[in-house]
Amino acid sequence: MPDLIDLRSDTVTKPTPAMRRAMFEAPVGDDVFGEDPSVNALQEKAADLLGHEAALFVPSGTMANQLAIKVLTRPGDEVLLEAGSHPFNFESGAAAVISGVQLHPLPGRRGLLSSDQISAAVRPDDPHFPPTRAVVLENTHNRGGGSVYPLAAIAAIRAAAREQGLVMHLDGARLFNACAAGGVKPAEYARHFETVSFCLSKGLGAPVGSILAGSRDLIHQARRWRKVLGGGMRQAGILAAAGLHALDHHVQRLAQDHENARLLAQGLARIPGLALDPDEVETNIVIFQIARPGLTAPDLAGRFKAQGILVLPVGPDRIRAVTHLDVDAAGIRRAIEVMAEVMTE
Repeated sequence: MPDLIDLRSDTVTKPTPAMRRAMFEAPVGDDVFGEDPSVNALQEKAADLLGHEAALFVPSGTMANQLAIKVLTRPGDEVLLEAGSHPFNFESGAAAVISGVQLHPLPGRRGLLSSDQISAAVRPDDPHFPPTRAVVLENTHNRGGGSVYPLAAIAAIRAAAREQGLVMHLDGARLFNACAAGGVKPAEYARHFETVSFCLSKGLGAPVGSILAGSRDLIHQARRWRKVLGGGMRQAGILAAAGLHALDHHVQRLAQDHENARLLAQGLARIPGLALDPDEVETNIVIFQIARPGLTAPDLAGRFKAQGILVLPVGPDRIRAVTHLDVDAAGIRRAIEVMAEVMTE
């Protein structure tokens, strides 16, 4: 069998040789004391890219999101977010456990919300209701198939939130994919939010880590809560060096992943029994439907796996494939051939 082509997620990427060298050579110190030069350099670079005063290096995107919710809310508050979003579906109920807040999910179009939805969802000032305190947006949106918020839509939501006295957090796990797709600088998105997070360990290709950015005061609070949650790391510069390398060398190449995703979507659309609209593929995530009765997503994913193609079932009849730096165009073409062969069986 040829080498596996792993399209389950962009989290499966492995550090490149150049990234490994950067990690090996990284100057380190004790980050809990604020003395790791590589961590400090990463945090300063990230804050500058996002146009915020400060940033914090954390182990995961989930921790970044939860720290943001913690510092932006009080127990008993309500947070508005999209029904398919990561903090609502894939963070183990952490907002309730850590922050004592209620999440109010709103149905989006391919994961994207409108300013009218935000305005309509704000609770009345009445003791029967939880105070609506914050809005969390996800850009790109994972379950939306890598959908991208237009900058104008973000600005409109921000205006609606400001009118209602709400604060905002951006779950930008794949923010740089959104920027690559729309030609928007990260700071142009980030300026509409009190806090912004992004992952280093997805399309950017680092092995571990995420960033949370915001004002100095909010990041000071987040640092304390990172410690509370066990996220204080010591000589973390070895990991931060990977993040620095990723920001310096892997941002521009995200456009290649988007091209490969479109190549994959166009190929899958031609396979009988599979259904998707290639025009909806904006970034590096391709979600397709099984249109053959009696065939389930787990069953089909298992058949693909037996032939060396790894994908991820995301519903009874839906499968996700994600392009990344470890799969080139030749690998995508091979995946299309194999999936077409499997569907003819």
